[in-house]
Amino acid sequence: MQTVGCLILDGVRAFDYAVIGEVWSDRRSPLGCPDFELRVCGPAESRVRFGGGLERVPDAGLDALLTCDLVVVPGVQEPTVRAPEEVLDALRAVHAAGIPVASLCAGAFVLADAGLLDGRRATTHWYLAAELARRHPAVQVDPEVLFTGDGQVWTSAGVAAGIDLCLHLVRAAHGQQAAAAIARAMVTAPFRSGGQAQFIPTPVPDATAEDPLSGVRAAVLGALERPWTVNELARLATMSERSFARRFTEATGVPPLRWLSEQRVLAAQRLLEETDLPVDEIAVRCGFGSAVSLRPAFTRRVGVAPRDYRRTWR
Repeated sequence: MQTVGCLILDGVRAFDYAVIGEVWSDRRSPLGCPDFELRVCGPAESRVRFGGGLERVPDAGLDALLTCDLVVVPGVQEPTVRAPEEVLDALRAVHAAGIPVASLCAGAFVLADAGLLDGRRATTHWYLAAELARRHPAVQVDPEVLFTGDGQVWTSAGVAAGIDLCLHLVRAAHGQQAAAAIARAMVTAPFRSGGQAQFIPTPVPDATAEDPLSGVRAAVLGALERPWTVNELARLATMSERSFARRFTEATGVPPLRWLSEQRVLAAQRLLEETDLPVDEIAVRCGFGSAVSLRPAFTRRVGVAPRDYRRTWR
């Protein structure tokens, strides 16, 4: 992977374009970075308008993408606006030629419009994931990962995750030292653990009078430290355990104990972000009993361990 094509079209995000240029620029420096040739390609003789008012004339037309070793599509400002057919045809030709293709953030919509994501696992910014899944039901959308791919087609989540994917592609082609050299030049981490789950806000549901189980949820949220059982929750709702579990799942979309675990993790997230309490005390307050019990549930739900999460947000 030496020649990298950056596909630009009206409405691309300037930040994503800059990331591609920064990772695959020709540095000519003693840092140990590989020598790359970056080709900025777009509709022939057409000035491209980036989001934010910037403009750029492509260095080459769309046909030049077929001479690249990798083609990267920046994110776009308006993902619901279909890209021009000549751009989609160019991407189909690139893919048919066996050239790997990657997208950053909402650039996944461009790949999906070209049909390159059908039957594949893909991601995009968590805020746009539901829309990508709705518009392209053949795509297996995973909103929690930072990036994903199978060697031929890659997609990444929002903003900084684009850097993660670009460095991963460098690492896969040229090794860890090359990726680390570029990361040092960019003053960024060569690898981030976890996924998008640690950035997705999940509001605590409000208790409403119309919901017969809202009182139960309110009671639980007010005393998460208690070792709640489904039987106790059912008694609060004055229902049989079986009826309660069925009604609760219908109302929330998840079984009672899973909901309880998720709310405990959410409470732990808030305490890790907003307080200096020791992790063991947070675990007790949230109903896990100890940091040993908190860690696997937290890591499974958020993607990183509690202490790593605190370092990120504090």
